[in-house]
Amino acid sequence: MHRVSKFRLFVLALIGLLPSFLMRPCYRLFFGYHIGKRVRIGFSIIDAQECHIEDDVKIGHLNVIIGVRKLRLGDHVRIGHLNIIRGGEEVEFGRFSELIRLNEINAIPEPDAVNAVDSRFTLGAGSIITTGHKIDFTDRVEIGRRTIIGGRNSSLWTHNRQRTRPIRIGSFTYVGSEIRVAPGGSIPSRCIVGIGSVITGELTGEEQLIAGVPARAIKGLSEEDKFLIERKTRPDLPDDTEGKG
Repeated sequence: MHRVSKFRLFVLALIGLLPSFLMRPCYRLFFGYHIGKRVRIGFSIIDAQECHIEDDVKIGHLNVIIGVRKLRLGDHVRIGHLNIIRGGEEVEFGRFSELIRLNEINAIPEPDAVNAVDSRFTLGAGSIITTGHKIDFTDRVEIGRRTIIGGRNSSLWTHNRQRTRPIRIGSFTYVGSEIRVAPGGSIPSRCIVGIGSVITGELTGEEQLIAGVPARAIKGLSEEDKFLIERKTRPDLPDDTEGKG
């Protein structure tokens, strides 16, 4: 997490109050941000040492992105309202991905860890994080393509007091409400995770229903289940976000 001076924060807050057509040139001029065409930004604060926002991105009101070293938002990314993204070496949202509202994505700047940490958060192309989730990326968190962190109130944690371990969620996976993922947890591609499950380790095997405390594979997915996880997460999602794994 890079240090944010009070003056920088004050200037960013003032820019955040401007209408989008004035905000974009101010970010480019004063902070050197790369901002593409047809980008719309609401009343929000965006603080990153290096910032790349591609074409047709939409960012809603009252979002706070602060202390990020490198921020990358692919084309057609949507960020809704009242989200917090804080700290970390790198935050990357793949094209056509979406963060809806009231989510907290946070990295501890100086963890008391005995191992090396890699504070990077990656949301794959066409993936969606819905409402009220908490994601700690003090160590690396990777979410694959066209995956949905659905419902509400799930938590992903990559650290305890002295050790961090990364978390990985594969592609074409649906994660239900109130899921807990412990440091080192891993969810395979093309799976459904049931409400209230607790992921404590690395699960293997695709096309499974995963549930329980601790979570395990319960049964294979039906054809209807497979159809649901392979549906497009957005109507405008292009075919080039298809792919295995």
